Amino acid sequence: MDFRFDIISDYLPVLLKGTLLTIIISLVSIFFGSVLGLGVALGKMSARKYINLPMSCYINFFRGTPLLVQILIVHFGVVPFFYGTTNAILAAFVALSLNSAAYMAEIYRAGIQSIDKGQTEAAKSLGMTHYQTMKLIILPQAIKRMIPPIGNEFIVLIKDSSLVTVIAAPELMYWSKMMAAQYQRIWEPYLMAALIYFILTYSMSKLLAYVERKWKTS
Repeated sequence: MDFRFDIISDYLPVLLKGTLLTIIISLVSIFFGSVLGLGVALGKMSARKYINLPMSCYINFFRGTPLLVQILIVHFGVVPFFYGTTNAILAAFVALSLNSAAYMAEIYRAGIQSIDKGQTEAAKSLGMTHYQTMKLIILPQAIKRMIPPIGNEFIVLIKDSSLVTVIAAPELMYWSKMMAAQYQRIWEPYLMAALIYFILTYSMSKLLAYVERKWKTS
């Protein structure tokens, strides 16, 4: 098997540009997914059925349907409905954020419910409101337990961002496909893409391990 490094050098600038967009999409999606996921988690844990039921349906839908289908629905249906026309990058942000929120909601719920209920009761006996209890007592402890699954969700999101190539979002996988189509080569573009994804996810796993150690010693 001959391996042509000249092809990689020709496409390296656009591959790096695609990698940058992959990182941006992942960061933006995990941010909005985290914010929305917290609201969904709190809604699901609510005792009020009219709040609990919609949040449960949201989680079940996004966890129970393929991300690829969600991307296509958002790209061809949701974004044009609100935006007037479709936009691949915007659709990527929206679809991945909504999908991530469903998984983040379950991470939040599991983390919050893992804290002993006696602490909540003690806070109430001291006259603290539910908001104060969550902010000052429950969430600071729960976050330590949620770091590993949140980090794993971010790693999964980096890899899942490759799916937005089907809507022609110019991220890493999109340019790898263009490279393969132009040169009629398979090994160079896809091995290069795999290497870059590995570097991103491996770096994230190392950063996660560092943060875990810092939280444990704090």
